[in-house]
Amino acid sequence: MTEVATSDQLLVVIDPVARRGDGEAVRIAKDVLSAGATTKVCLPDGPEEFDRALARRGSRRPVVIGDDRALLRAVSLLHRRRELAGCALSLVPVGVGGGALTLSRALGVPMGAVAAARAVLDGSERRLDLLVDDSDGVVLGALRIPPLGGGGAGGTGLAGDSGGVGGGGFSDSEEDGSRHHSHHHHWLRTCQSLVRTLTARPARQPASASPGPARLRVEVDGETLVDLDQPVEGVSITPGGAGGGARVEVRPVSVGAEAAPLSAVGRTITVSGADFRYRADAVVGGPVRTRTWTVREGAWGLTLPG
Repeated sequence: MTEVATSDQLLVVIDPVARRGDGEAVRIAKDVLSAGATTKVCLPDGPEEFDRALARRGSRRPVVIGDDRALLRAVSLLHRRRELAGCALSLVPVGVGGGALTLSRALGVPMGAVAAARAVLDGSERRLDLLVDDSDGVVLGALRIPPLGGGGAGGTGLAGDSGGVGGGGFSDSEEDGSRHHSHHHHWLRTCQSLVRTLTARPARQPASASPGPARLRVEVDGETLVDLDQPVEGVSITPGGAGGGARVEVRPVSVGAEAAPLSAVGRTITVSGADFRYRADAVVGGPVRTRTWTVREGAWGLTLPG
C-alpha cells in the first residue's frame, strides 16, 4: 500500500443520488474532509456534470461521495480516459437500499461517513485488479451470469441504470402522485376485488417453471472449462485471483446428486453461447452472444484504511 499525503488538495464530487438519499451523511463527510484538507466541492446534477467534474480535476485527488454505482462511474470514466494508472480514487459510501453499498463493503471501504472520510485523509492507496471487457467496460468486483431468462435478465439495462448512468425508479413527484392515485381509488379496487372473487372464472394456470438452464461455453486462457453440451446454473468471475488472475466458477445443473462446481483461475475469460445477460457490479449488461474479459492487474487505486 502507498501512503497518501494528507496535504493533497481534494476534489469532492457528491453524487446527486447520495444528496437526495442521505443529506445528513453527505454533510458530515464534507465537514470532516474540509476540516482535514483543502477541498473543492462539486455538486453535479447528472452524469455529464459528474464526468466533467472528474475530467477537470487537475492535480486534485478525487473523492466520490456516493454509492457503488457512483464509484463504478468514476472508475469507468478514468479508464476510458486512460488515467487510472496515475489516479488514486477515494470513496465515502453513501447509499440508499440494501445492495447499494455491497461492492464498497467488499472492497474494504469503511461504512460510516466519519470513518470513511478519515480513511480518505489518513489512509493508503491500494492497487486493485480490474476486469476489462472487449467493449471497454470495467468490472471492479464480482461478475455473474444467471440462467437464461432469470436473475439479471429481467434487471435494468446498462443505459437505464443509475449511479453509473443516471437516476432510477420513480421521482419524488411520481411517488407522490402514485400514492394520491392509490388513496382515491382504493374503494374502486376493493369493489373490483370483490366482484372477481364472486364471479366464476376458469382456474388460474400454475406459474411457469423456472427458466431453463443456460448453455454456455466458458474458456479460461484458451482452455474450455465448460462447453455448450453441459447446461449450467450460473457462472461467476471475480478479479483478484492467484497470480493476478480472475477466479472463475461454473455451477453445472444438478441431476440427482448436487453437481460439484468447476473452477479455474486465468487472465482471459471468454463466455459464448445463446444470448445471455450478465451482472457486473451494480449494472446488468447484454444480451450478448460472446464476451471476453481480461484481467488488468493493479489497474486502479483506492484509498483504504492503513
